[in-house]
Amino acid sequence: MAEVSAEARIGAPADKVWAQLVDWPAYGEWNATHTSFPKGGPTALEVGGTFQENMKLMGFPAEVEWTIEELEPARVLALRGKGPMAVSVATRYTLTPDGDATTVRIDGEFTGAAVSLMAGRLKDSGTAALNESLRKLAGLVS
Repeated sequence: MAEVSAEARIGAPADKVWAQLVDWPAYGEWNATHTSFPKGGPTALEVGGTFQENMKLMGFPAEVEWTIEELEPARVLALRGKGPMAVSVATRYTLTPDGDATTVRIDGEFTGAAVSLMAGRLKDSGTAALNESLRKLAGLVS
């Protein structure tokens, strides 16, 4: 298993950050690993909803089939996905209001046999991508 996380304080209220987070047509403007939604983003933002995403991590393209596991608008979005080579992926966005700003935390987890072969590189690359994503997200909403 490889776990990654990043956290940043963004100078915008949680509802504004959330609106950008779930603006699927603009998702690629801030998410560093996102390349496309082959069938469009989620049509219904609800627990149990599914969607496909094309991503790139460590220079490798991957298609992930996501399921929304937890949803609390302006607070939590948790996704679990199935990727190539029997890799399972989980991503959790947590927004915590902090005065006139919001602390945003992204946690990710990769599991599967293929992950153990490259866990170190995956952690480094994934953490860098999360930090870049938070920087870009802050730039869009601040």
